[in-house]
Amino acid sequence: MKVSKSILGITGEYYVAAELGKRNVYAQLTLGNQKRTDLIIFSEDSDTLLKIEVKCKQGPAWPNCKGINDNNSFIVFVDMEEIHDRQRPDFYILDRNDWNSVIQKARNEYLSKHPTRKVNIKNNVLIYIDEVNKQGKSYEGFTVEPKHIKEFKENWDKIIERFKCNNSTSF
Repeated sequence: MKVSKSILGITGEYYVAAELGKRNVYAQLTLGNQKRTDLIIFSEDSDTLLKIEVKCKQGPAWPNCKGINDNNSFIVFVDMEEIHDRQRPDFYILDRNDWNSVIQKARNEYLSKHPTRKVNIKNNVLIYIDEVNKQGKSYEGFTVEPKHIKEFKENWDKIIERFKCNNSTSF
């Protein structure tokens, strides 16, 4: 069953909040359209606050992902492609280091296929210098497919471990 595009993002956020709740992690949704933090999370066992950005998809890829650039942040990709209303989506959980490795690999693969083109990484975002958008600016972001992040599937322990490593975090 397809979810309306207008509620797809919030659906993914609630899915992630529910999964974290099952792991005794409190998740608070944030409000607004211009944000890079969808959930703020903490554990009763720790004073640590962490941020999560959620990307949810129903098609083959998550387009134009700009990732994360904060050490206290995670990005969770929610894959709802071809799931039915009683099925659970797939989740891919990445921290900043994971995201860095994904985009470095994507950059290298792009350059091997297009050796004369230019692509840079700035603030953990891929910038395709030779490709421009409708405004005439270089295209920014990376279209993520499940194959790019398969090693991070159901990697919830990454978040739980972060709570164990930190005693306090301030924003």
